[in-house]
Order: sequence, then structure tokens, then C-alpha cells
Amino acid sequence: MHRISDEQRRIRLGRRHLLAPSVRTASPVSVADAVVALHATDAATVFLSACARMSEASVVAVERALYEDVSLVRQLSMRNTLFVVSQELAPHVDASNARAVAAKERRTFLKHLADDGNGLDERWLADTERKTLAALAARGPVTGSELSAAVADLRTKITVFPGKKYEGVQGVASRVIRILAAEGRIRRDRPRGSWTSSQFRWTTSEPLPFKEPARAQAELARRWLCSYGPATEADLKWWTGWALGPVRKALEAVGAEGVRLDDGTVGWVLPEDLEPEPALEPWVALLPALDPSAMGWADRSFHLPDGHRKALFDRSGNIGPTVWWNGEIVGGWAQRADGEPVWRLLSDIGRDATALVEAEASRLSQWMGRARITPRFRTPLERELTA
Repeated sequence: MHRISDEQRRIRLGRRHLLAPSVRTASPVSVADAVVALHATDAATVFLSACARMSEASVVAVERALYEDVSLVRQLSMRNTLFVVSQELAPHVDASNARAVAAKERRTFLKHLADDGNGLDERWLADTERKTLAALAARGPVTGSELSAAVADLRTKITVFPGKKYEGVQGVASRVIRILAAEGRIRRDRPRGSWTSSQFRWTTSEPLPFKEPARAQAELARRWLCSYGPATEADLKWWTGWALGPVRKALEAVGAEGVRLDDGTVGWVLPEDLEPEPALEPWVALLPALDPSAMGWADRSFHLPDGHRKALFDRSGNIGPTVWWNGEIVGGWAQRADGEPVWRLLSDIGRDATALVEAEASRLSQWMGRARITPRFRTPLERELTA
């Protein structure tokens, strides 16, 4: 069996994820395609991940792609997580993941309505959705609170988990909006405030072209292997959130070939992707919390030393901001209240590499300007650095 070393995996990561300066791109859409999907749980992560990989970091270019050209699309998809993908890939993500997520969201909400016991049902929900879409069409992009002010039904409150010790009362607006967004009938528009804000306005959206689910899964697996291969079945299963059966069918559909990894396990690559790649120039990257390069595999041992995990992850397994050197995570970084990036190296990388970290931190500080970032999921090292 062909063997691909950890060193080769790190070289591939640096090149294919556009992290070395020589392979950076001018286009935020090219960035999204290079990593397949940008994590979007934190609004700022999309911009930080994109600009780290752009030859000229540009908030304006990312905003244009998200809100004007709509060449980047937000989707609630893999692992029930919000991602940003290219418009070209969006129909495949919709068919392979997002539709199932949206259907589950609808089922769960209808159960909450039934449990509330006040006669709210599927017909009521359909009528509320119709009124919500009409209000958006008439008013243009508006916030959730503005939408609730315009649609009385969105101000309805229900009791969830009645009779349980965790019983509570919730408004329905966020759930209705979440379902419409998950189904692609509305989309997030420019937020209130700056690019770091998650208080989005909402607007109507055009439906995505239909794709057959199995073919869409194969296409998503193909693109993922191109960016993340070699990788194991467990890696693809974790990243997509699929069951093992669809994972194996997708790998078979793209003709994936098994290769031996340094730890003795079998990884998978596309059939044309067996040849070694030349090394890149020495490179450093400062990547944000939940960046795709840190979250792309279930097993990250080829680029993340075990001793660094405690400092860089929260208790739920979310990784914080990271410092990379030639394809390996060597530390973490944060932003102080005055805006200055500050970092700590957890590996000894030498004087020359440390100078590159300093230069990359300076580049980050210049394009961020007055923006201030606090990750939603805070990690021990990030907290220490900002204390």
C-alpha cells in the first residue's frame, strides 16, 4: 500500500489550505473552496479565516461576497453547524447535509408546539412563515426584532419541556427564523454594527438548485478529500456528521484509494492524488478559533502535539486561536483590549520562525484596525493571554 507521511500531510495542508504566502489568493470564494467550508458559528471567524489566506486581506471583499454578490452562502449543515461555502458548492451541501438538518429543526419545533398544548400546529407554523416571508419581501433586510414587530405571530411564547425540571418559556421568533434560514428561504444579510457582529439582518433568498443526495455526498466527499486527504473514514464521518454507511458509499463513488499513514492506520485519497508534493517556503499562520485547518479532522495528531490540547481547546472540544509553523500548531494567540495581538509559543521553533510569527501578527493587526475579537468559545490559553 502506498504511504503518505505526516510531513507530506503538513505540506499538503500548507499548500491546499492556502496558508503559505506563495499560495495565498485574492478571492474569498477561492479561500472557501480551498477549505471546502468556513466555520461561521462566530461571525468574525469567517473574516479571520479568509483574510489569513488572502494575498491582500480585505474585509470589504469578504463582505461583498457575503452580502452583495452572494457568492458565499451561509448554511446550517455539517454537524448541525453554521458554515460558509461557495455558491457553487452550496447545492451539494444542501442536498448532502442541510436538508436533513432543516427537517430535524422543523420536526423538533412542531413537537414543542404540540407539547405547549395551546393549539399551535403545522398549519399555524405555515401561516406564520407565510406572513414572515411577506414582511421580509415588503420591508427588505430587517433584524429579527424588527421582523417580530411586523409579524404578531412571531411574538408568541410557548412552554417548552412542560412538566420537566428544566421547563421554560420561549419566544418562537428565533425558531421560526432559524427554520426558514435552514431551508434556504431566507438568508443572513449585513449585521448591525461591524463585521464582527452576529446580530444579522434577514432578507429573502432564492432556492438552491436541486441535487440528488447520494451524488451530492459523493461530490462533497471528493472536494473534502482534495483539501484534507489523506484522511480516515473516521475523519470524514466526524467532519460531515454522516453515518458510516454513507461515508463508505461516498468514498467508493469517488474511487478513493487507501494509503498507509505514519501511525499505521489507513487514510484515503483521490485516485490521482498519490504523488508527493514539494516543500513550501517556511510559513507561519495565525488562525482564528474554529478555523477549518484545525477542525478538519477527528484525529489531528499529525499537526497537533498532544501536549498542546489542554491549553488550546475548551471543554466541549472547540479549538481556540492557533499559531502554525510549517503545518504544525505550535501555540496560540489572542487580542488584548487595546487591539494588540499577543501570542504564546508552546513549541520551540527557533529565532527565525519566531520572527515570522511577529511579522504575521503585525499583518493581522494592520488589517484588523480597531476591530476587537473575543471568541465565542474561550480556551485556557486565550483567557490567560487576555487577562
